[in-house]
Amino acid sequence: MCAGNESTVTEFFILGFKNIENFKFSLFVLFLLTYIVILLGNVSIIILVSTCHHLKVPMYLFLRNLSVTDLLFTTNIMPYMLYLIVMGGGDMSITGCFIQYYVYCGSTFTQSLILMVMAFDRYVAICHPLHYAALMNHKLCRHFIFWPWAICFVLFPIEIAMLFQLQFCGSKIIEHYFCDFAPIMAIASSDTSIVEMEDLIFSIPLMLMPFVMITVSYFCIVISILKITSMAGRWKAFSTCSTHLTNIFIFYGTQITIYMFPVGEDTFYGKTVKSLLYTVLTPFINPIIYTMRNKEIKRAMQKILYKKSKRTSPIYPMFS
Repeated sequence: MCAGNESTVTEFFILGFKNIENFKFSLFVLFLLTYIVILLGNVSIIILVSTCHHLKVPMYLFLRNLSVTDLLFTTNIMPYMLYLIVMGGGDMSITGCFIQYYVYCGSTFTQSLILMVMAFDRYVAICHPLHYAALMNHKLCRHFIFWPWAICFVLFPIEIAMLFQLQFCGSKIIEHYFCDFAPIMAIASSDTSIVEMEDLIFSIPLMLMPFVMITVSYFCIVISILKITSMAGRWKAFSTCSTHLTNIFIFYGTQITIYMFPVGEDTFYGKTVKSLLYTVLTPFINPIIYTMRNKEIKRAMQKILYKKSKRTSPIYPMFS
């Protein structure tokens, strides 16, 4: 129970962005266009991998799931963020807030595990090419696709249940544009140590361990590439994992920037700008690097566009 004159909070007020009245329209248009690009890019990858037969190999099947996590992640946050920009803040029920946090965590940690699986796929392809078909068989790929989703979305209801045990009295303002862990903990009135410990425990196997496994995989990959005598062979081997490596740098780079280097963490704008790196910038860049830098994706896209142009081109009658 809340003590004194404090009332029990039944809903939160999501503050959104401060002091943006002079450029509210510009910010709204910028984020709306960014969201549209994210949707189009990831939906295109999902359609291409689902419809093109030559893309139905482990690497692109994992990429399709990576695009699904990006879609889920951004759709969970960005539409409401656009609403906050227009309205200057908004109310959200405690249940709605915790559901948003649940989807945010589930999609983020699922992406971390899928990136680890993709690194293992590249390791097998480059370090053990003769055994690739036998090792990366359809049964193993189905497990690699199923378990990242199952582990993350089954584990996190435990943390959500712990969040519902917390008390919120008096202040209901979340100084952020979505329900993230730290802003929720900042306004909780009861002891949060158990929930914080639980969040740390989940982060070790779902974020830290995948990063370690990815680092080890690419260390082995680099050693194997250096053993190739010809420069052309080295470049070909490296190009097969360059887009995935770029994705890893972006994903973990933003996470490290936010959690390992807390510069400006005490300011509202410091937290907001840093969080925009992984909620907006990362999902925006991911489909671009895979569509622009991956030859197979570009070839599949050109093939579909060529077929579509042939179907829609006018047929003129021939006169003899």
